[in-house]
Amino acid sequence: MAAILPKITALLGEPRFNWTDPAPWIELEQELGTRFPADFREIVDAYGSIEINSQLYLKHPAGHLLHSLGENIRGDLELWREEDMAEFLPSPVGANPGDLIPVASATTGEAIFLRIPDDTSSPWRVVVQEFDSPSWTLYEMTFGEWLLAYLKGRDVMLCSRDRAPDGPFYEFLP
Repeated sequence: MAAILPKITALLGEPRFNWTDPAPWIELEQELGTRFPADFREIVDAYGSIEINSQLYLKHPAGHLLHSLGENIRGDLELWREEDMAEFLPSPVGANPGDLIPVASATTGEAIFLRIPDDTSSPWRVVVQEFDSPSWTLYEMTFGEWLLAYLKGRDVMLCSRDRAPDGPFYEFLP
């Protein structure tokens, strides 16, 4: 797992956020009743709240930020728990084994979820749901592996290859 961040940095560029205080994570994890996977925390702590390739939004849980992961998750959980939205996902949203936690979104209409493993020895997985259709895809990879595949232009999200013709890039969210 520790080897994934250097690979992402090699493609995306040096992180400039470099958060070290675990308090926002602990607070959010206590509220949700689950602990985020280490690779997701490590990547978000390194980069903060950013937009990648003018497409993918990642957000940090630090409370002083305008774009807060916690605020987004709370709103998205409410949305995805609505009866007419729940049918578009392979399992419920929440903090139980097998549930999905919405952690990122894209300008092209996808919602990115982390799937909580059924048991502690199993890895977390990524589910991408196309917001404008009932289709979703489960990726048998960790968040770090999924993000690395995205940065390499692999087909893990709609229209990812044409967003960064000169290579992956990011900018902080305003």
